[in-house]
Amino acid sequence: MPKWCKTIIAILLLPVCVGAVKALWMVLQASGQATTIWVAVLSGAACWMVIYVLLPKPMWMYVFGHELTHALWTWLFAGQVKKLKVRSTGGHVVVTKSNFLISLAPYFFPLYVIAVGLAFALGNLIWNWQAYAVWFHLLLGAAYAFHLTLTWHVLKTEQSDITQHGYAFSAVVIFLGNIGVLLIGVPLLVARVGVFTALGWWLVSTGEIVHRLGRLF
Repeated sequence: MPKWCKTIIAILLLPVCVGAVKALWMVLQASGQATTIWVAVLSGAACWMVIYVLLPKPMWMYVFGHELTHALWTWLFAGQVKKLKVRSTGGHVVVTKSNFLISLAPYFFPLYVIAVGLAFALGNLIWNWQAYAVWFHLLLGAAYAFHLTLTWHVLKTEQSDITQHGYAFSAVVIFLGNIGVLLIGVPLLVARVGVFTALGWWLVSTGEIVHRLGRLF
């Protein structure tokens, strides 16, 4: 698909972006009473920020997660991974299938956050780790801050994943991907709003924006 077509799609998706932000705000408002969880999550994020600012950035770890995410999404779309190479200065993966989701997934899919969540869920199932939930929330906050800060760091330089799909289209997909992860993740974390309720708010909010734009034009 030509980049100019993707740019038009990106523009058409702007109401979806606005609806996503509104829905996320509604989810956060409904989840605000989960004080214990939020304190631990934000504390973990703050700990990572100290590391990020004061210590050398663990780029090998980030690049490994980045390339592994490409591989996981390739497998998700029934493709094959032929080669995966990781260095602190960069990496690459050779796959048999590619699309915009496979290319852009590392920028919105927080692999280490998912890994922390799955590890705790498995440990809790086998050994009843509920007493250590605060440490899980702390690690979760640190892992998500790791994802956000280092993704922003690499986006400051030109990325072939971005340029091949165009900046506007890539920006919209990455934005919607990150908001979508939060609209699923926050309800699962704090259990104040259901996932389908959050996604329903997204749909309704987007519909309201489209309706207002229709009346305006």
